[in-house]
Amino acid sequence: MINKSEILETINMVQNEHFDVRTITMGISLFGCIASTVEETAQNCYNLITTRAKDIVKVAKDLSNEFGVPIVNKRISVTPVSLISAPFKGKEIVIAKALDDAGKAVGVDFIGGYSALVHKSTTSYEHSFIESIPEVLSSTDILCSSVNIGTTRSGINLDAISQIGKIIKKTTELTKDRDGFGAAKFVVFCNAVEDNPFMAGAFHGVGEGECVINVGVSGPGVVYRAVKEAPNANITEISEIIKKTAFKITRVGQLIANEAAKRLNAESGIVDLSLAPTPAIGDSVGRILEEMGLETVGTHGTTACLAILNDSVKKGGVMASSKVGGLSGAFIPVSEDEGMISATEKGVLTLSKLEAMTAVCSVGIDMVAVPGDTPASTISAIIADEAAIGMVNNKTTAVRIIPVPNKTVGDSVEFGGLLGTAPIMPVKSASAEKFIARGGIIPAPIHGNKN
Repeated sequence: MINKSEILETINMVQNEHFDVRTITMGISLFGCIASTVEETAQNCYNLITTRAKDIVKVAKDLSNEFGVPIVNKRISVTPVSLISAPFKGKEIVIAKALDDAGKAVGVDFIGGYSALVHKSTTSYEHSFIESIPEVLSSTDILCSSVNIGTTRSGINLDAISQIGKIIKKTTELTKDRDGFGAAKFVVFCNAVEDNPFMAGAFHGVGEGECVINVGVSGPGVVYRAVKEAPNANITEISEIIKKTAFKITRVGQLIANEAAKRLNAESGIVDLSLAPTPAIGDSVGRILEEMGLETVGTHGTTACLAILNDSVKKGGVMASSKVGGLSGAFIPVSEDEGMISATEKGVLTLSKLEAMTAVCSVGIDMVAVPGDTPASTISAIIADEAAIGMVNNKTTAVRIIPVPNKTVGDSVEFGGLLGTAPIMPVKSASAEKFIARGGIIPAPIHGNKN
């Protein structure tokens, strides 16, 4: 049992250190919504969501007021929609719009799960589903999409990666009036997890219950302040400081997860430990790494510092929660992190260095803007590189990349809110088109065969 007095010390972090619960995410199973027509299925989805999640915003507000901790986002994740829309090839958008409407009706910030799992092969209905993504993301407001294209056990579906490079390009073209914003709502995964509460990659896994509450905590500012107050500590001591801080943060998340589940008549799911930055000054993962001893994030030593941070967050958080899950570690979304933005503008943080950092962080190449004329095959190759890191290292990796129409290196793009500002980052000019065009399955590593 968690005693409410345990969090009193942590409440003080809210005022000066940007501490918040980043999201309460309600996962809802849609399997019972499948009907004989797409229209009836869509209506069933709408009815279920607006019934199950009708109080999520109110409960989040009540908990925030009661415990004095901001709850920034209220979200919904649903069963991967490719499984629900399978009988209705070519009509997937009907369900997509019902989901978007349902999310807006209950007042959540995002709804995730317009997703497909094609890590081993792509069925005809999944191919149709992926082709629908650009139209869906350009014609809905809060619906987010993801595709899992690989796992350590199955290998990597290069055919799907080739298709997705083109899908991302088409999505940005259809939303060019908003600087390609549609692609900011789309993530490509390797080793996707079923209980991720963070967008844009959240979906409600097939192994989950009917209705589950997952909570994502956040606290880069709290960790930054703790490290800053130990200027003479050695790196072992820094690790201990981060672990203790992560413990305090996670205790708050666990309490709110339990209370939210109880009040929403849902199963209590996981607490995701991830440090999720914002563009606000003092709420940056990049600045934590600099406080550990780097002049600028992205310089030599960055990957080592990030590995220490990620491991320490996990160790501290696991002790504080009975159900740790999701992604749990440290996010490095360029546009959403003030320190990362600054380092990119200085030219110190590059796409290649980001790729190296993703070997030890929570996810991967996240919220990166590249020139609008970047070929689809190059985008596919970036995805393949990142998926390979995830597959070989048995970890979740992801790519959320935006080729911004009519912009190039030296420009920047403003997405606003938590999505922040993205400097346009250069990509390699040499082509990988022949590699991507080969298609097939990149074989799983030998250590993937564990039975």
